[in-house]
Amino acid sequence: MSKIHQNEKLTICIDRGGTFTDCIGFVGRPGEAGYREFVVKLLSEDPNNYKDAPTEGIRRIVQLATGQTISRSQPVPTQSIESVRMGTTVATNALLERKGERCALLITKGFKDLLIIGNQARPKIFDLSITKPDVLQQDVVEIEERVVLLNSAASQETVKDPHTLSDVVKGISGEWLKVLQKPDINLVKAQLKNLYDDGYKSIAVCLMHAYTFPEHEKKIGEIAKSIGFTHISLSSDIMPMVKIVPRGTSAVADAYLTPCIQGYIKGFVSGFDDGFEKGTTKLQFMQSDGGLVPVNNFSGFRAILSGPAGGVVGYAQTTFDSKDKTPVIGFDMGGTSTDVSRYDGHYEHVFETTTAGVTIQAPQLDINTVAAGGGSMLFFKNGMFTVGPESAGAHPGPACYRKGGPLAVSDANLLLGRLLPDYFPKIFGPNEDLGLDINIVREKFAELAKEINKTTGEIKSLDEVVYGFIKVANETMCRPIRALTEAKGHDTSKHILAVFGGAGGQHACGIARNLGISQIVLYRHSSILSAFGLALADVVHEVQEPSAEGFDSSSLPRIKTRVETLVKQCTDKLLQQGFDASEISTEVYLNLRYDGTDCALMTLKPLSPTDWDFEGEFVKLYKQEFGFSLPERIICVDDIRIRGIGKSFPSKELTPREEIERRKSSQNSDVKALEESITSVYFESGRDENVPVYLLHKLPAGSLVHGPAVIIDATATVVIEPACKALITSQHITITVGEGEKKKVTTEMEPIQLSIFSHRFMSIAEQMGRTLQKTAISTNIKERLDFSCALFGADGGLVANAPHIPVHLGALSHAVIYQMNYYKEDLQEGDVIMTNHPAAGGSHLPDITIITPVFDRGKIVFFVASRGHHADIGGISPGSMPPHSKELYQEGAAIKSFKIVSNGKFDTKGVEHRLCDIPASYPGCSGTRCLRDNISDLKAQIAANQKGIILVKALIEEYSLEVVQAYMLHIRRNAEQAVRHLLKQVAKDHQGHDLVAVEHMDDGTPICLRVTIDADDGKAIFDFEGTGPEVYGNTNAPESVCHSAIIYCIRCLVGQDIPLNSGCLEPIDIRIPKLSILSPSETSAVVGGNVLTSQRTVDVVLKAFEACAASQGCCNNLTFGKGGKNAETGKTTSGWGYYETIAGGSGAGPGWEGKSGVHTHMTNTRITDPEILERRYPVILREFSIRKGSGGKGLYNGGDGVIRDIEFIEPDIQVSILSERRVFHPYGLLGGEDGKTGLNLWIQSSDGKEHPVNLSGKNSALFGKGDRIIIQSPGGGGYGNQHHSSPGIVQKAAKTLSNFVIKAGGSLGAYKDTSESA
Repeated sequence: MSKIHQNEKLTICIDRGGTFTDCIGFVGRPGEAGYREFVVKLLSEDPNNYKDAPTEGIRRIVQLATGQTISRSQPVPTQSIESVRMGTTVATNALLERKGERCALLITKGFKDLLIIGNQARPKIFDLSITKPDVLQQDVVEIEERVVLLNSAASQETVKDPHTLSDVVKGISGEWLKVLQKPDINLVKAQLKNLYDDGYKSIAVCLMHAYTFPEHEKKIGEIAKSIGFTHISLSSDIMPMVKIVPRGTSAVADAYLTPCIQGYIKGFVSGFDDGFEKGTTKLQFMQSDGGLVPVNNFSGFRAILSGPAGGVVGYAQTTFDSKDKTPVIGFDMGGTSTDVSRYDGHYEHVFETTTAGVTIQAPQLDINTVAAGGGSMLFFKNGMFTVGPESAGAHPGPACYRKGGPLAVSDANLLLGRLLPDYFPKIFGPNEDLGLDINIVREKFAELAKEINKTTGEIKSLDEVVYGFIKVANETMCRPIRALTEAKGHDTSKHILAVFGGAGGQHACGIARNLGISQIVLYRHSSILSAFGLALADVVHEVQEPSAEGFDSSSLPRIKTRVETLVKQCTDKLLQQGFDASEISTEVYLNLRYDGTDCALMTLKPLSPTDWDFEGEFVKLYKQEFGFSLPERIICVDDIRIRGIGKSFPSKELTPREEIERRKSSQNSDVKALEESITSVYFESGRDENVPVYLLHKLPAGSLVHGPAVIIDATATVVIEPACKALITSQHITITVGEGEKKKVTTEMEPIQLSIFSHRFMSIAEQMGRTLQKTAISTNIKERLDFSCALFGADGGLVANAPHIPVHLGALSHAVIYQMNYYKEDLQEGDVIMTNHPAAGGSHLPDITIITPVFDRGKIVFFVASRGHHADIGGISPGSMPPHSKELYQEGAAIKSFKIVSNGKFDTKGVEHRLCDIPASYPGCSGTRCLRDNISDLKAQIAANQKGIILVKALIEEYSLEVVQAYMLHIRRNAEQAVRHLLKQVAKDHQGHDLVAVEHMDDGTPICLRVTIDADDGKAIFDFEGTGPEVYGNTNAPESVCHSAIIYCIRCLVGQDIPLNSGCLEPIDIRIPKLSILSPSETSAVVGGNVLTSQRTVDVVLKAFEACAASQGCCNNLTFGKGGKNAETGKTTSGWGYYETIAGGSGAGPGWEGKSGVHTHMTNTRITDPEILERRYPVILREFSIRKGSGGKGLYNGGDGVIRDIEFIEPDIQVSILSERRVFHPYGLLGGEDGKTGLNLWIQSSDGKEHPVNLSGKNSALFGKGDRIIIQSPGGGGYGNQHHSSPGIVQKAAKTLSNFVIKAGGSLGAYKDTSESA
């Protein structure tokens, strides 16, 4: 590459990744004449040779471009550099490693622990040792101030003329607020001075409703500035969106990360001469949203995805063709992570994501980290090949990096010949001059293959074992790619796969083939595309304001005026940065949702300046995402957002389509003379010793390379598999993917196929779930994801279940088996069954199950089923969750079996009769209060089952029925073996003694368990003999709930990610006495059994196994509302209702402390954000905090419960509580103290006086205006004697502590978190 001239200047783009830092410097513009570039790739961390990888990369590029020698000890000269653009992981690393700035949080009084509690869900539902990343703030100060919203959505006493009242103000969003208490300026000054004197220089401020009323935050910010704080993050400035929890964590993240970034930038700039400081050389950074910002505007909380964002811009600009419009899936496989995204002409953004346990509220590209990349570690666990999620990272890296690392995906590629050491940078070893080490890799794989062959009894060659890991890695990555595209209503196969990142080229053909994608595009800079993307990115400035009005003709003029003001703000900012008006464009977005839903969609204004049809655009988006619209609902505007774009330079069309068309007649497939060498590569069909190797720069445009082949670029290796062909164009490699040869899979158990089938079965259940969520209409299913979808064998045994709602785990199988026995031969293709009765395998009545048989050649070969929580199905109270029901009929419609679809016809009248007429025929009861929603959700469940049937039949078509059914049984046996192994170990630990435990419900009913284990074959009897009789109340639990509790406990105790299926219970004989609380009669009430007795059953099982101390043992079910059927008059009035479950303390165990303020065991529901709660209902949340000291003391302390204090600001609100552990304490274990019991208080307010009344555990009362309910939830028990530790406990602790893997989110992460917290 020729050197640059004296008057030419470089643009240098740098992507600092987890393993490698990629640098590209260029003169001119990509795609234009005279364009020249200089590429450098180096390790991100190499402290023995350089301090900072980006500085070192720039030094090397300047040397290459100018021919000057620049010593590492001197500042890098900038006179030949026009600008530096950087994507960096500094913020991400500071977050992951918790190495940010020491900071404090100032928050409204009553909420000091709010960010610790968060949404109260735990990250991994089967980890008894709950591990949540630490919060970022190191101190919290409560500010005595409060504003409340007037006229909540459910208010029946609206204030007609708010501005006539004192202390009432109008917020930015248009909402009216009352200022209950202004901050005391002198007190705030003193509080801030104390923090400053304690050494804090960075603070975050987050007050209730500051998104619309920021005055109190601004006042505190002014005081803090006057005291001398160097960084002040106000939540109202950072992201003025409703929801105090994500807004608060965003503000704290900014206070924590921005000083770090400023420190890094200062250090970076110091490695150069004064060009950056003078402004003669520009320094810009990539934000998470895919836009560049000047260095002075770069902030921490917008930098989380700074690195991968460049890659998305890169493939979007070089692969998506604006004429052809085929959407693109971006597959970025680097050394440390694999990121997946999608582009269809617009960047897809998400506005709330969780990274390293911190929820950030900011626009971010929808980038989903789905695996650990080339560093994904390889394991043989529990008879299955497993890839990741643990990563070898950059240090020590894979085994081949010569740093003593573990086996990883890159090692597998090396051994199979898919990575060639001769062409890989020689940057390893003590002097950075050695290549990849294949000898240690061969040695380590030989050991692993020996272990695998010994365990399985097979004789697999080394190649077969290693290739097995590649196949499993590919399938592991395909699952989330399918989910990402299917979730948004797109067919995965109708995409182009844009592959980039250092490891992407080795997996491209395998991934595309698995997904049914026929075209792969690799830009010639595919391995450094995240760096090259920075060259193509635009400078962006965004502004956003909250709103709270409907979108209609009356509100449009006000919205237009606000938009004009914000557009001017954006444009002025970009003009100040030196852009011409002709280079600036703006995008106008409204964040819209249907009234009564939580699904807001950021909707782009149509292109024409005069076209303001946001409604049409929103409906189109909503239909695409969810499959229907809600024309009768008002459309609400939550936010107004303007994205200002400054075009850095007009880029030429860089996509390959037109060139491919031009070259169709002149392709040259005679490339043998261009072969660089011959190598040996292992493929599906075996090892090929004569695979040609080509150097990309020697292949002229128009060359057609038939697979098998290996193409080497300066920084990447691309494997062209057999039956694929690669066309070389001037800027791209375009691979056409053929069918390829597949090894015949037999019915014999084979551990590689076992792993692949495990993924495929689970993928069917997941895609059923996505279909259900998309097509359902109710909040419970669509937004809270309170449902399960599952696949069953022809015997009714569970094969795969997703998402994992613990209380559904064992129950669904009971429902399928009941229907099989009920109908016997009387099921035809086109029949669909509806059921919810506890005696027919149901849990509680709102959970309706839809079951569909899968036929093959006239025989039932599988079943698919979906269970969803319906908002109402009749009974004595709205929501069908009455706290005081005594009979089953009081809880709503109870259906043992009903063919909702018969011979393909939906029976609408039959549904109405069973949901409306029958429940309303009982005294004091009404039929369902939302039939239309019920029918919509039932049809969504039927559609989800149909999706499952299509996928099962496709799997049968691919492998044959015999093979698919054989692997269903193999996977069950695999789970069974894991459970048998656990039981044998427990028997050994307890020296053959029975495991015995007794716990009492608060009404005194005992739950007794004796576990007898056969140590030789790992079988166990779980005998509940002695358990108390069913109760005249609603804490009775159907047998299926007891099975769910046992399968949940077993999965927790196994401590590995085993398939959850009927095999888990195969070695266990469960014996439950009939007509007991765990096996009640058909007519007994059960609503509390599902949410309370299930928790107490888990307590008993874990106590018997001495696994850990008791957690809170409760869900703390709180409901309140107005309306419904009047018991005296029979008249029904419209109203509203609200239901929540409240967190508590988790129990401590061997080696871990209990966690405070989390949900435990059989539930994991999220709680409504405080600002949303007050926006929707006539309440004031006075306090939501940790109940200090409520956890039991011990060698390891139990977690604390919470305090939740709610004031009602309207009269005659019916409040009900359904709770446990108000009498009997959560037990401590092995000398640990018990946790405190819970307490439910009714604070009656009259004549300015307060009168506390104990509501007891289960009660309902009519609350007056000003009355409050205070829930104090139980703590968890302690573990071990706090005054002395026994060696046995410490030894047990070493075995049970689990590895905690932190991952980044995106829309898939958000979906996974929500589905596991339903």
